[in-house]
Amino acid sequence: MNYQIRPMMQSEIYLLKDFAYEAIFQKDEQNLLPRSEIEKPEIKIFYEDFGKPDDNCLVAVIDNKIIGAVWTRILSGDIKGFGNIDAQTPEFAISLYKEYRSKGIGTKLMLAMLQLLKEKGYKKTSLAVQKNNYAVKMYQNIGFKIVGEKNEEYIMVYEL
Repeated sequence: MNYQIRPMMQSEIYLLKDFAYEAIFQKDEQNLLPRSEIEKPEIKIFYEDFGKPDDNCLVAVIDNKIIGAVWTRILSGDIKGFGNIDAQTPEFAISLYKEYRSKGIGTKLMLAMLQLLKEKGYKKTSLAVQKNNYAVKMYQNIGFKIVGEKNEEYIMVYEL
């Protein structure tokens, strides 16, 4: 599968809403959560007003179509991200359209973002993932370590 990874353009930021929905772990594929889930404050903070100095986004593109995105933000306001550990650490979000999952694209997106964060001088990055999400294994294989738990989620950190 031929794809390229590049920074998201300003004109494409609206797509983060779609990717925020795609990033929601669906426990039951036959009974999907409604799209309105992305309007909840704890989800909205991952895409609303994206483009601030500490916001970073890379996309995977096939034939001029964006098929996946990985983005980071420092979420330190009143509403924290699910994997927030402090006000200096960017929090990860990653999402691929279903038909492009399990093909190694997500891993490549993650690695590209980790490199970008290193180049920008960040010390570490974090994420939250549902304990029963298949992506836990991918995150561990890349080098993320479980540093905490919340109800059904692991909090994971990668030392840059």
